[in-house]
Amino acid sequence: EQVSILATIDPAAQAVGTVNTAWVPLANHLDALAVIATGAMEVGSTVDAKLQQATDATGTGVKDIDGTAIEQLADGVGDNAQVLINLRSDDLDANAGFAFVRLALTVAGAAANTAAIVLGVNARREPADQFNQAAVAEVV
Repeated sequence: EQVSILATIDPAAQAVGTVNTAWVPLANHLDALAVIATGAMEVGSTVDAKLQQATDATGTGVKDIDGTAIEQLADGVGDNAQVLINLRSDDLDANAGFAFVRLALTVAGAAANTAAIVLGVNARREPADQFNQAAVAEVV
């Protein structure tokens, strides 16, 4: 196994505003992959997403990770769409002590059905499922 579910934004009709995943360490994986999904979007709604980094699990020193912001999804063309954000562990500002990641998902204009998952990819130690978030119900 090489993949872990590190954090999620559970499927919901998200109101205008920003929802964040928990801060997760990337120390146990070489890479991460954020998967953003939309369902029906109300007229006038937009969805933005980006990855952010911090030096600890409380978000100390939070800053955006360059090159991880998606192109905005808008109703009409962004309905029922999926977007992937790839991240390599060396994209973090490790020299300044940044080792934690979260996904920030922002809905503007009107509500939109959204969901997201942050996967840890290429686990440094196996089995990777030892790094799953507590909400993972089953691994087959």
